[in-house]
Amino acid sequence: MTLLPQHTRFRRRATFGALIFTLLAGPQAATAATAAAGEQPESACIQCHETLPDRLGAPVKLWRASIHAENGISCNACHGGDAKDAADAMNRTRGFLGAPKEAEVPAFCGRCHPGVMKDYLLSAHGKALGKGGPNCVTCHGNHRVVKASLELINEKNCSRCHSFERARTIRAAMQQTESYVVGIDARIAGFQAEGVDTDRLGKGLFAIRNRFHTLFHEVDVSLVKRESARIDAELGKLDLELKAIEDARARRRVVGGFVVTGLLLLAWLFHLLKKTYD
Repeated sequence: MTLLPQHTRFRRRATFGALIFTLLAGPQAATAATAAAGEQPESACIQCHETLPDRLGAPVKLWRASIHAENGISCNACHGGDAKDAADAMNRTRGFLGAPKEAEVPAFCGRCHPGVMKDYLLSAHGKALGKGGPNCVTCHGNHRVVKASLELINEKNCSRCHSFERARTIRAAMQQTESYVVGIDARIAGFQAEGVDTDRLGKGLFAIRNRFHTLFHEVDVSLVKRESARIDAELGKLDLELKAIEDARARRRVVGGFVVTGLLLLAWLFHLLKKTYD
């Protein structure tokens, strides 16, 4: 019989012992093991509400399909409270805020999105707050919060309050810029994945994208068209820089191909010479 090294036998016994302990100790030990592995358990809010029926449980399902869930933003980030203690999760002394009233929604969301709140309050929609105008959740949803994009400017959303015609014109004016932003973002991400230093380009795109997003609440068609044209021009500069990187990399690949081909030819000639002298 082949004896295993001492450290290997010890490691196998430790692993087996940990497995037996987890099976005997039950779910609590499994949860602790999961947390130790870096997967934190879900908040007390989710664990509790997910088991409740109807309107009390529905928010969890909606939240799971949201941009908030995708980015690890849980219930307490918006509603406050102690997310680790089910008994005190909704205790006001632990910072619980509950759900805001209609007119309070912009300030509620603006704690994390101050720039967006400012744009909204300056818009025709923001000026109609409390007078029948829409707030953040009207278009973005409350628990199933969707990522900000031009997809939100659609006939179903807009025609709930007014004609879609002006919104349609604004969306069309911004569509090309949106595609431009998405395309450049994908190219930068691709270079970054290959180890190319794209920090400056990424910061430049971030600033441009933020400027573009300020137009999402604007209802002045002429202003949207002018700003979109200016932003397109700035994106064009990033596009030229990316093309320069792409051209340089293409040239390196061609040179590399010639070098490899040259080395292969030398190896072949060396082989022929060796056979000749042999």
